[in-house]
Amino acid sequence: MLMKLTKGDQVIAEKVKMADTIYLRTVGLMFSKSLDGFDCLWIRPCKSIHTCFMKYPIDVMFLDKKLKIVKIIKNIKPWRVTLMYFTATQCLEFSGGFLPGNLKIGDNLEAVCIN
Repeated sequence: MLMKLTKGDQVIAEKVKMADTIYLRTVGLMFSKSLDGFDCLWIRPCKSIHTCFMKYPIDVMFLDKKLKIVKIIKNIKPWRVTLMYFTATQCLEFSGGFLPGNLKIGDNLEAVCIN
């Protein structure tokens, strides 16, 4: 399923790939060279991530069940692990440097199915 993410009138991601099965969540972006064909990976459920076996840095947003931003971490290098964010239920992984600077904790995002 492909989604589009917005904050008000601002488009955050045109194409969002969903990772909501155990297999897709486990593999995530490991071993990939880039986010080919999509802007971010939406991992659900998720309270923490690792970047083991990654080949590039990523930007991450942790969200609660209402798509409110709980935590933003920019440019996480490969072979790192985040803390666990207990209020988060999901996260979005983008290529490092992709996220706009005007996003902040507490902002609400909207998701629209595009397929």
